[in-house]
Amino acid sequence: MDRSPDRPVVDAAALLSGHGRHASRDSLLLTAKLRIGDHEADVRIRNLSAGGLMAEYPRAVSLGERLEIDVRGVGPVAGRIAWATDGRIGIAFNEPIDPMLARKPVATRKPGDENKGWLHVYPAATPPRLKR
Repeated sequence: MDRSPDRPVVDAAALLSGHGRHASRDSLLLTAKLRIGDHEADVRIRNLSAGGLMAEYPRAVSLGERLEIDVRGVGPVAGRIAWATDGRIGIAFNEPIDPMLARKPVATRKPGDENKGWLHVYPAATPPRLKR
């Protein structure tokens, strides 16, 4: 089978395993702690997949630079800078993660706390019947 010269070769194994540039990504907005060498900074994650993420980071970085990022619900993840442009960076993880862990609630409720929360819903009162 001939391949068109303008179509890139795609690594099917990488796609099936959740790795690679075209892996499924979740768009979201969460903060994380990024450590590159001795520098530590809070960053905003814009999208997340099993193989990496995109974050807002205004400082200059070098491609391939090793780092660690602490993602809420996932924990510390080792990786490297895959790309950088206009205040955004792409991070490729050394090992795949489960991105759905970042979507889970951080706090858990204890039995009996069902009625303790921000929003209380009360049953609506039956409206009085109107006279004609």
